[in-house]
Amino acid sequence: MMRTIRHSAAVLATIVFVGAASQAALAQTRCTSTTCGVVDRVDLVEKKGQGSGLGLIAGGVVGGVLGHQIGSGRGNTAATILGAGAGAYAGHEIEKNAKRSSYWSVAIRMDNGRTRNLTYTSQPPVHEGERVRLIDGGRRLVRVSG
Repeated sequence: MMRTIRHSAAVLATIVFVGAASQAALAQTRCTSTTCGVVDRVDLVEKKGQGSGLGLIAGGVVGGVLGHQIGSGRGNTAATILGAGAGAYAGHEIEKNAKRSSYWSVAIRMDNGRTRNLTYTSQPPVHEGERVRLIDGGRRLVRVSG
């Protein structure tokens, strides 16, 4: 059993070393004016969602039903209308918040003078001012020296 653990640890260390070596090899490959540049900015962009109308309608119905439970006569009618309006507004805002999205925007000033704007679903491993190389058309970024 101890021999298996040592073997597994050796295999894992080899995998980590090979992964780091291949990353370093990618970073050392020759830059061209269209593949290398400097990171100008890295921003998290939060985009507010759009309401489809379902939240508005559902909120209005629920608000109207709750408002109808209050008072009697003219007060009941006013409470129903007020509840429906407030519920419609609240339902619309809840729906928009539920549909919001976010992504990372990275602007890179390429060596040829152009700016490339890339988007990522998770935080990229680079920071402003770092020199990078684009791999796979910008799907991956690797820091480079020099």
